[in-house]
Amino acid sequence: MQRTWSPLLALLVSTGVLAQADEQRSTLADQTQVAVTIYNENLALIKDQRKLQLKPGPLALAFRDVSARMRPETALLRSVSAPGSLYVQEQNFDFDLLTPQKLLEKYVGRSVQLVRTNPATGAETTEQAQVLAASNGIVLQVGQRIETGTPNARIVYGDVPPNLRDRPTLVMSIDNTGSAQQDVELSYLTGGLAWKADYVVELNAADDKLDMSGWVTLTNTSGATYRNAKLQLVAGDVNQVTPVMQQAQRVQMMSAPMPAAAPRAEMAQEALFEYHLYTLPRPTTIAENQTKQVALLSAAGVPVRKELLLRGADYYYRSSFGDLGQKMKAGVFIEFDNKESAQLGKPLPKGIIRVYKKDSAGNAQFVGEDRIDHTPKNEKVRLKLGEAFDVTADKKQTDFKKLGGADRYSTQFETAFELVLKNAKKEPVTVTVQEPIPGDWKMLSETHPSTKATSNTATWNITVPAEGRATLAYRTLVRY
Repeated sequence: MQRTWSPLLALLVSTGVLAQADEQRSTLADQTQVAVTIYNENLALIKDQRKLQLKPGPLALAFRDVSARMRPETALLRSVSAPGSLYVQEQNFDFDLLTPQKLLEKYVGRSVQLVRTNPATGAETTEQAQVLAASNGIVLQVGQRIETGTPNARIVYGDVPPNLRDRPTLVMSIDNTGSAQQDVELSYLTGGLAWKADYVVELNAADDKLDMSGWVTLTNTSGATYRNAKLQLVAGDVNQVTPVMQQAQRVQMMSAPMPAAAPRAEMAQEALFEYHLYTLPRPTTIAENQTKQVALLSAAGVPVRKELLLRGADYYYRSSFGDLGQKMKAGVFIEFDNKESAQLGKPLPKGIIRVYKKDSAGNAQFVGEDRIDHTPKNEKVRLKLGEAFDVTADKKQTDFKKLGGADRYSTQFETAFELVLKNAKKEPVTVTVQEPIPGDWKMLSETHPSTKATSNTATWNITVPAEGRATLAYRTLVRY
């Protein structure tokens, strides 16, 4: 809506009469509610509602206690109780916070008072000095002499510069055409608020079922506290044209302990555009420089599959290599379905899943962790937990022949391999062997039947007896 600005307001803005002393200040005491929506990429949307008594006409409104990492170009002030009654002409984001050093720097070129105390008598004397420099120490001109440092003296300043604040503040020059008492909302995007999902899983004794608890870890380094906030989280990869500046965060994250019980108050979730929105069912306070955990989800009795996997490489099908490895370790994987029929079926935000299992004394022990990406409902979750201790393999190339072909596009290789799988456990195990085979290939012979999992992968499932071994031998023809 077009507005005609009064000459008085233009004069106030241009001459700087709307100074800090003449501001109308709003603090957290005016806040009636705050909503915080946090995205994955160190980005949050803040909606801060406050009840204010506003003077009519032009005024300078200092909105204190906002995020120090606000993106001021995204700030929007509106009246909730009287829409259209507030118009913002100018706004300034003051995030240069008041400290002794900052105050000294702002006084470079200005005069201060040096108050010295006589250590013998306690008498005080005052001298006027001009601050010449304030970086890497202080340089003062006192009368006709230059001094560095202020031994046995304190500096007295005449005032606080208007652009120095004790808290981050958004100062807005506004025109109020509505009533004096209004409910207003300031919304803005900010960095310094981040969240991630962490999952704690406990395997049962047979490794065929698991219980899962999901937790959200919030980190607030935005420079503000959000009291009794309505908290929402957006899971998904939201595009940003201008990346938010990343700030180093010295937050030490430890592996979460096994919870005593599954979380009761889970976060409600819903689809939002092409993302998922999670809402905490109760208000929570997110304090400045705090890491907080809230319950996300829980599931019990989820069927799980464990796999011991030995995977080869495709480079040794075109050359002679001989011995390919001794005591090669099988990778340990678990896999489960994110389905309602499997007692789960919930969108899983990306994060780390930590897996525990109880020992013979009933104590939960950490057995591995892996990271998952955003996983929708009805998808499969596969985790690598580590390398098997008792299941190893010796592998060698037993034959290699190049079957003619001067043309680089018609070369053929015949290769043979032997893989000895060894099991030191007191019970038999099944090992999955995967071999990525390049080019146009076929299996000439094999001691165990294989399946062609993909166009370039042969797979065997081999049972190795308790405290025993099993041998896989196969021969392939590869054409390039």
